[in-house]
Amino acid sequence: MENQHLINEKMRLIEHLTGVNSSKINYYTEVKKRNEEIIKQNNRLEIIHQIIKDINIDMSLADIIERVYQRLPLVIHCEFLGLALMQDDNLVMTAMVPSCDCTGRPVPFKSLLWHAIRERKSMVYSLDEEQRAVHDCPPIKKLDLASLALDPLIVKGNVIGVLMIGSCTENAYREDEVNFTRQLADQLAICIENARLYEQVLKSKIEWEETFRALTDPVLIIDQNYNIVRCNNRLDGLPGKITGKPEKSKCYSYVWGRDEKCEFCLLDEVNKNRAPAYRRIQLESGKTFDVHYYPVFKGDREIYSVIHHIKDVTEQIKMEAQLMQSGKLAAIGEMAAGVAHELNNPMTVIIGNSQMIMRDAGMDEGNLELLRDIYNCGLRCKKIIQNLLTFSRQDPRPKSRTSLNDVVERVLTLIRYQINRNNVDIELNLDPNLPEVLANEQQLDQVLINFLLNARDAMENRRQHKKIIISTGVRKTGDGEYVGATVTDNGEGIPPENIMKIFNPFFTSKEAGRGTGLGLSVSLGIAEAHGGTIEVASKPGRGSSFTLLIPVDPHANATTHIRYQGR
Repeated sequence: MENQHLINEKMRLIEHLTGVNSSKINYYTEVKKRNEEIIKQNNRLEIIHQIIKDINIDMSLADIIERVYQRLPLVIHCEFLGLALMQDDNLVMTAMVPSCDCTGRPVPFKSLLWHAIRERKSMVYSLDEEQRAVHDCPPIKKLDLASLALDPLIVKGNVIGVLMIGSCTENAYREDEVNFTRQLADQLAICIENARLYEQVLKSKIEWEETFRALTDPVLIIDQNYNIVRCNNRLDGLPGKITGKPEKSKCYSYVWGRDEKCEFCLLDEVNKNRAPAYRRIQLESGKTFDVHYYPVFKGDREIYSVIHHIKDVTEQIKMEAQLMQSGKLAAIGEMAAGVAHELNNPMTVIIGNSQMIMRDAGMDEGNLELLRDIYNCGLRCKKIIQNLLTFSRQDPRPKSRTSLNDVVERVLTLIRYQINRNNVDIELNLDPNLPEVLANEQQLDQVLINFLLNARDAMENRRQHKKIIISTGVRKTGDGEYVGATVTDNGEGIPPENIMKIFNPFFTSKEAGRGTGLGLSVSLGIAEAHGGTIEVASKPGRGSSFTLLIPVDPHANATTHIRYQGR
């Protein structure tokens, strides 16, 4: 047994001396070395993975380089990390760690960075002390870099820049490090390009949104189910039920204040014709809108939404109506002026001769009375001619202090005959203590003439007892003191469904050829221009009253424009 034990000891000693145990030590050393390489490779993969994970498209390039530099020294010699990007035809130092005052400057064409771009491949340089001293790259001089790895950043076949990795260690970059820097550069190129694309998209988005919001008219994008996808929040003045956020609300409710699809909606027409559509909409409130529908197509030419453009044209239509009415009145005035001038001369002769004959003696009383009638009628005709000339003046007269009583009497001299021949009685109730107002007499004439002619037409179907009452007086309200002139008729009245439409331009209940629908619209414009308003009281079958209110204080403004009262 003892001899066997000695034999075993000798065998172990021989195995150790002959290298068996020695080979095991080498094996474990190799395993350890391989494990270290695997750990390093895993760290490199982790860094690339971390780049993908941590770098956001909204990060700046300086933040990207800083984030990479924090982990890079764990797997590779790195005392410097820089990024140079192409800007037009220049290569510009864009970001680097540590920072350098060359950031933002173009890279000279003789630089090693341009060489990497022209070769379109990774380049490794070892720089001796003399080369470092004369090199044109400031970071190399400043940090005394002995090794440099340059990797072009290539996206879709285009070189967009260069990644620079520097070390103070000589010959720091072997083949495996170059493979890693190439992978790192490829990943950074993708991140940088994505950041660029994101910046372009974000810029376009901001420009589009700012343009969208800058439009003063309401503009909406609605889908095929009438849901508002987006709008520029310019919905003030529309009758909609503006509660909550517009997105995902129904356009007919949020914009137009309806519980179901609008009867004037042209969405079906847009889908059918695959073309823009237009409609003018007049609401009961008196507002008028031009509504445009523009289809928005997908790539396959399928309509997936519609741009809804709404433009308030109420004031524009009023101005057009006033221009049309002004043109009409100008033509009538020109004709009236010509007629008045032609009549003025013979009327002067008639009056003058009448005066001369009345001065002569020897005429009996009967003939003298007839002559006085001729003289008085001549004076009346001359006054009518003077009023006609005043009305026909085409030049705008400035405002002056005037009495509504004078306006009423002047207007009656012009149109009393037209009213009387329709067997209409006129009753005057004029306030003798009426204060004067600052107004344009011609324009007030126009308003009262319109009131009287409308009253006459409203009694056309009435067979007997046609009557118009013209009254003036003072009205005191919370807004101040107003002078009013009211024209009341006992005609057919205004239906309730039309009462809110009578001041809309071009609205008329008269048969074709008897009215343009502009008179009341223009009259309301004149009243508002004087700081006043027009009130309406009407009941079907019993007649209507129209009241022109003008403030005694010219700086006052009436707040109520139209009022309907059942009588």
